[in-house]
Amino acid sequence: MTGNAEAIYELDAVDRRILHELMDDARTNTAPAIAEAVGVSPGTVRNHVEALEEAGVIKGYHAHVDFERTDGRLTTLFMCSVPFAERKTAARAAYEIPGVINVRIMMGGRRNFHVLAVGENTDDLRRIGTTLSELGVEIDDEMLVENDEVRAYEPFGPENDPQRKIPADFISLSADSEVVELTVQSDAPIADATISEAVQEGYLSGDALVVSVRRGDEMLTPHGDTTIRPDDVVTVFACGGVDDGTVRAFVDGAEVRR
Repeated sequence: MTGNAEAIYELDAVDRRILHELMDDARTNTAPAIAEAVGVSPGTVRNHVEALEEAGVIKGYHAHVDFERTDGRLTTLFMCSVPFAERKTAARAAYEIPGVINVRIMMGGRRNFHVLAVGENTDDLRRIGTTLSELGVEIDDEMLVENDEVRAYEPFGPENDPQRKIPADFISLSADSEVVELTVQSDAPIADATISEAVQEGYLSGDALVVSVRRGDEMLTPHGDTTIRPDDVVTVFACGGVDDGTVRAFVDGAEVRR
């Protein structure tokens, strides 16, 4: 797929619905099936998908693999720090390491470089960590991933969906730790509150920590005076797991499903 992935592509209502259907099931959702769900013709669906691919909005179609079921392989999340100017270079180098399957670049601050890697055993994961260090990547922490689940982006889905699900990605780590990526709903209790206010009001319970805030194309480094706004995508980390009360503070009215 070609096109300028850095350019902003203005989505229309049909684009959003098509993206939602593909994120929900890109393997079996055919153009006729998507057309029926969206209310357009199959040809229109194909034209929109082609345009989204050319614009770099759709980057690919990937299988979501449970590596633990493949001969008991281990998946680890390396949370690292990389100088701002070196992030893209480090990402390209990290992808050359056998076993690295995902690199996420964050904006500013510590732990701004997340590497997801799969190894056959602990020695294999140690090799990956050592290689990252040799590349100049500072590893702040690493945890075994117990489970991860990906959902379609709910704001792109049909309105007034009675089966509305929580717009979130859950990643369960070893030792009961968990990372959750939440899209703030307009009616959520935490909307328009600062992080400090959220702590005082009990919206962020226990050891929940806001790791990052993505607002449109901008990634914010969270501070106490950072205001959480509707449609922000907020990443929350908690050593003891992110409880449902914290999740509901971001997505009030949605059904919590893990």
